[in-house]
Amino acid sequence: MVMATSGPDGLDVSPRGDPAGFIVVQDDRTLLIPDRRGNNRADSLNNLVADPRIALLFLIPGVGETLRVNGRAEICVDPAMLERFPAQGKLPRSVIVVHVERVYFQCPKALVRSDLWNPAKHVERRSLPSSGTILADITSGRVGGAEYDAAYPARLKATIY
Repeated sequence: MVMATSGPDGLDVSPRGDPAGFIVVQDDRTLLIPDRRGNNRADSLNNLVADPRIALLFLIPGVGETLRVNGRAEICVDPAMLERFPAQGKLPRSVIVVHVERVYFQCPKALVRSDLWNPAKHVERRSLPSSGTILADITSGRVGGAEYDAAYPARLKATIY
């Protein structure tokens, strides 16, 4: 799922994910989304504090149609709510409660045109600059580089939840 928010510093779009079913349909008008550890920037959460509008785009690998949800959100840190979303022995830092205002399907034309789900068209990751290379370039070498890339698999495993 991709989540879009808006705040004083502009727009933010970020991917969210866990195994299938990670978003709970609380009732006909409410979705619950565990807010897992990410890049620690908290842009989406900061935006929601300032402006509760939210837009969600659900993508299912191999399926062209997408589901779009628009609404307003609030951030819940109630321990009882957090306990509903354990993953690998860890709880989310918060749960985003989405009060649904509109739901609609998006036709598959863009995904069909892009051939997004066709494995034969997937880009080999090593054909693009690595995250470490990009970070080193944009920070004039202060952050990133080959060491960053080499440590990433272990860092991801240790910090995914």
